[in-house]
Amino acid sequence: MSEQGKKTSAGLSGLIRTEPLLWEHSRPGRQAYSLPKAFGEIHEVSKSIPGHLLRIESAQLPELDEPTVIRHFTRLSTWNHGVDSGMYPLGSCTMKYNPRINERTARLEGFAALHPYVPEELSQGALRLMAELADYLAEISGFAGVTLQPAAGAQGELTGIKMIRAFHKDKGDARKKVLVPDTAHGTNPASSHLSGYKVIEIPSGPDGILEPEAVEEAVDDQVAALMVTNPNTLGLFEQNIAKIADILHAKGALLYCDGANLNSLMGIARPGDMGIDVMQFNLHKTFSTPHGGGGPGSGPVGVAEQLKPFLPSPVVVADGDKYRLDYDRPKSIGKVKAFYGNFAIMVRAYTYIRELGAAGLKRATEMAVLNANYVRAGLEDTYDLPYKARSLHEVVFSDKHLEEFGVTTLDVAKRLIDHGFHPPTVYFPLVVHGSIMIEPTETESRETLDEFIRAMKTIDQEARTNPEELHAAPQLTHIGRLDEVQAARKPVLTYRQEKDTGKGDQ
Repeated sequence: MSEQGKKTSAGLSGLIRTEPLLWEHSRPGRQAYSLPKAFGEIHEVSKSIPGHLLRIESAQLPELDEPTVIRHFTRLSTWNHGVDSGMYPLGSCTMKYNPRINERTARLEGFAALHPYVPEELSQGALRLMAELADYLAEISGFAGVTLQPAAGAQGELTGIKMIRAFHKDKGDARKKVLVPDTAHGTNPASSHLSGYKVIEIPSGPDGILEPEAVEEAVDDQVAALMVTNPNTLGLFEQNIAKIADILHAKGALLYCDGANLNSLMGIARPGDMGIDVMQFNLHKTFSTPHGGGGPGSGPVGVAEQLKPFLPSPVVVADGDKYRLDYDRPKSIGKVKAFYGNFAIMVRAYTYIRELGAAGLKRATEMAVLNANYVRAGLEDTYDLPYKARSLHEVVFSDKHLEEFGVTTLDVAKRLIDHGFHPPTVYFPLVVHGSIMIEPTETESRETLDEFIRAMKTIDQEARTNPEELHAAPQLTHIGRLDEVQAARKPVLTYRQEKDTGKGDQ
């Protein structure tokens, strides 16, 4: 790596420790616990356990003292990157900072210690929060009803499509097809397929948005719905959305909107006012609750008036000055999540909405769009920009201009790690070859964005003058570039210790 790169790379630290496997720390006789002797005879206890469940040999576990265990996992934790340690510019994912007040309210004893089997009369605070959150989401989105049950955006999609199916079936025609644009999120066709529909892809127009003529040609009396992501995965607003809704409704079909990108519309435009019939919210994106690592998530679904009877059961309703769970819903698609959803995530989202208020939510959207366009303006003369229309909350570049130097999007992404930045989303959306999808969100400062832009420009110069530097990136991490294809196809998930040498293979 060049001397200049070493001096300016935010990813370089003075103390970089390697961390062996726990097996390599192991020494015979060490232990991290002290327990009293068990009461009774072991053989008496074993009599109550079926023989085929008893271990014949002792478990071959590493033998470790307490400081070693604590230090091992503490060191590993410092290798993680997240929104608390730096910018997380994953396009289509909206990975923004989580305000600590959200965490504080979620840990209030009355919420955190509340068991879901507690009777309704003793759960009024929680039920009120859920009812008010549903009302807030309905107001923000322009829908007539909201369910909070789904545990993630993808489950929200599945819930929405199942309600669409129930709606058509109730009318005597379940229909067979769902239309999905090529700029939609990848979970959209999966949700449709899981609901029993045949997925028909519709190509977007030359400017990256869906054209009414393409929808008109594809929709027939077997189409149940169109699933559209708006803004789409190019960061572009679907300007023809109202006209497309009219085309679908005229044929008896419904319009589903993937709400994962609501962070670009919140407080400014309401999907329900555009003719959209169903939309899932990603509370763990738009409303700043924890995101990543597989959860926990929350994917409430908003619906138009005609779909309210099909909402999952139960629904929280007000009964005078009290709240209760309404199970008497004969057309409901049933439960989609144990109990009533991921309640702690609801508390965080509720806090975020109450903290910002209507003006604050709108301001967050304005700043998200401004930040994305600031990055766009800073890089559009350096990186290829395949779609020229003004972006909303995210911007998509490509590696087209780097091909002559033998540099790819993957090289750019790996080199960003050396500059102290988590890579953005790469190779998605598929409609852009070698795509680099950047979403800074509203929570990043101008100084952070300037540093990111400088890093991207430096990488561009390196690609032109010394592409081998990029092929070898990252160079400042604990572990260099991995063979990701080999790791995915042939993962090694066990540890074998060799008795003769004491060495082991991971």
